[in-house]
Amino acid sequence: VSGAGAGARVGGRAGADGPCPPGLAELRGRREELSGRIREEEAERARLQGQLWTLTERLARTSESLARDLAARAELDRTIAETEAAYGKV
Repeated sequence: VSGAGAGARVGGRAGADGPCPPGLAELRGRREELSGRIREEEAERARLQGQLWTLTERLARTSESLARDLAARAELDRTIAETEAAYGKV
């Protein structure tokens, strides 16, 4: 693209009249700004999804451990109750 008004053309395209219509450069600037925000939000979303996966895995491990500990405590409570009952009969 060369000649007068070539700087106003984007991507080598222009209408049949030559340079871009007034306001088009502003719209393209706003679009580029929005595209930048979209890229930032996509990166933040990916970061948060990674954290969510990590926390989900951690929650699952903690829940499994808690279930084992609760079962062990219940077994100890039964053993203590049986032992106390046996000593009470002596």
